[in-house]
Amino acid sequence: MRNVLHMADSGSRALSYLLGALSLALAAGVFATSMAPAAIAQWTLEVFGVSFVALFSALVFVSLFAWVRMGQFRDRKDFWLEVGLHGANGVSTLALTYTLLGISLGIGTLAHQELTPETVQPIIRDLTKHFSLAFLTTVVGLPSAALLRALLSISHQSRLEEEKIQ
Repeated sequence: MRNVLHMADSGSRALSYLLGALSLALAAGVFATSMAPAAIAQWTLEVFGVSFVALFSALVFVSLFAWVRMGQFRDRKDFWLEVGLHGANGVSTLALTYTLLGISLGIGTLAHQELTPETVQPIIRDLTKHFSLAFLTTVVGLPSAALLRALLSISHQSRLEEEKIQ
């Protein structure tokens, strides 16, 4: 029973960090674009898609959960560091996978339609939509993964240094 409570505690802390980061990102988006939060959320789902947002959130949660566990259980900190780093690497892989998917979908748009003066505008619109997915997933995913890896590695090293001092 005690392990279940520890897991629930770690999960709620990780979820709090994830929601806090989301709130800060949304506030920055409102400040930068002057769009309403609902409009930003709608744009995010339109551009990235539900699958990317869900997978991205799950992988970030895994990394944050591991980070929290790493701080709570000193005897298994190396294990939780590995779990967190794998989650962060999953974010990178996800971003690059969606980048390639967006490029492939964009090229596929060109391959299945005849290019005439009348069809140029709709084809370009679809092409830019897919390329937007491709590049924005990279722009969001790779820096996020780098921040998660830095958070995990620096925290781990800090805890190792604290143990040496004690």
